[in-house]
Amino acid sequence: MRSLALLLCLFAGTSLAATQVKVPSNTLMRLPVASSSLQLERLEVADQATLMIPATVTELRIGELLMGRDARIGVAPSDQPLRLVVEDADIGPGAWISAKGAAGTYTRPATPGREIKLKLHKLTFESLTLDVRGGQGRPGYAGLDGAHGQPGGCTWGQASAGHDGQDGTDGHEGAAGGSVVLEVPHHVEVERMQVLLDGGAGGAAGSAGRPGRGGAARGCLLYGVDGAADGKPGQPGREGATGRSGAVQVFRF
Repeated sequence: MRSLALLLCLFAGTSLAATQVKVPSNTLMRLPVASSSLQLERLEVADQATLMIPATVTELRIGELLMGRDARIGVAPSDQPLRLVVEDADIGPGAWISAKGAAGTYTRPATPGREIKLKLHKLTFESLTLDVRGGQGRPGYAGLDGAHGQPGGCTWGQASAGHDGQDGTDGHEGAAGGSVVLEVPHHVEVERMQVLLDGGAGGAAGSAGRPGRGGAARGCLLYGVDGAADGKPGQPGREGATGRSGAVQVFRF
């Protein structure tokens, strides 16, 4: 019985500690949570500090939010929207809440900006940027270089021409910007907020393959076969299109 009581006390202490989170200045911290929903009594992100919210979190409720100068809250990309409800927020200059999409790579496509539903019951701020831009599109593949031709002989044979370089492939379209639903009291000057909704830039074009060199003539004393022509270079791909922009809705209460 005594062991059970001690175990319950430990869990209670852990739960209480998790309701207050502070990120010291000039540091990066990942929100220590495994569940999809979390409630914090107090969250402080000090000057030039960054708090990362995992993709698994879909709802975060905060009693008191303090963000210092150039403080950031980063939200990992996800198909699920994030619901963020704050009772009392005091936000310093240069603060950002970023839910940008991830750039595409050769092995995975770009991801769109995450959908954010932000409700602020009480807000004091100097400036605030909400960033839900889409990720840059996946780059195109470079064209393969052409193979070199074979050299000719001195009395027989024929030099072969260099092979043409292959064309590069086109970059992929950038991912779409996310959407923001903002709920604030009627007196809040939302005009002082900046919301970035742009779609991601198109993926870089694949470069052209280089031409292969033609087979060279050998240094023969009496007779020799002429060298062959070089191949032609490939064509570069085209840069991908820009992704479509997101949208913002503002509701006052």
